[in-house]
Amino acid sequence: MRHRPGPRSMTSALDGVLARVEPKTPLARLQRVWPGVVGPVLTPHATPTAMSGDGVVTVTCDAAVWAQEMDLLAYELIDRLNAELGPGTVRELRCRATDSAAWARQRRPRRKTERK
Repeated sequence: MRHRPGPRSMTSALDGVLARVEPKTPLARLQRVWPGVVGPVLTPHATPTAMSGDGVVTVTCDAAVWAQEMDLLAYELIDRLNAELGPGTVRELRCRATDSAAWARQRRPRRKTERK
């Protein structure tokens, strides 16, 4: 009878699966490290959506204020991303706000005349 090691954590099991199925592109690598680099506050509002061969990353933000915040943090984030991905991988962040994603999620308050 073979001795089996104890149970593995779900995280390590999923990391192994993800490593085998995710695309082997620079953008996929960037998207994988993105949450750890930008942190829990920015992650829900900013997503890397494109990456050119010369290291220009397009970041799509759900509101203009988040795109502006990303612009202000760009140099620091580029340094952190390159520390994870290798020197010179990311040269520039181009932050863009989506047309109206933030507004679509907000509920418009009713006027007093509309209430029943």
